[in-house]
Amino acid sequence: MNNSISKIFLLPLLKCILMLLLLMSFSRSILAQKQSKKQTVGKVLYGQASFYANKFHGRKTASGEIFNQTKFTCACNALPLGTWVRVTNLKNNKSVIVKVNDRIHPKVRRVVDLTIAAAQKLGFVKSGLTRVKVEVLPKGKY
Repeated sequence: MNNSISKIFLLPLLKCILMLLLLMSFSRSILAQKQSKKQTVGKVLYGQASFYANKFHGRKTASGEIFNQTKFTCACNALPLGTWVRVTNLKNNKSVIVKVNDRIHPKVRRVVDLTIAAAQKLGFVKSGLTRVKVEVLPKGKY
């Protein structure tokens, strides 16, 4: 008799505890994502920038978007996908606003890889590389 009573009460109790633990871990992960985005606003990175090769035009990016050399986007490993940043060429002080929609290969030490359109606006297409300042912008329509 005791065994059947314990099964009747323990099984639903264990299910409730398991559901509660799952909900807690899910809510923590959502909270962590929101906090990481908030913490990046105002963040500033310095480093080397380059631009994508034409062979990537038309391919899918890490965000799922199709890469387009004429758009103002970039690849960056240090910031969340969807982050808007102002990239400033430290050699000529020209800047451009781009959205992070891709990742750079982990072995590459550059801060950002830009589209040709963004690189042209920054004025470093001939040199291929330049030193940049990357500033995270608040969410908005750019």
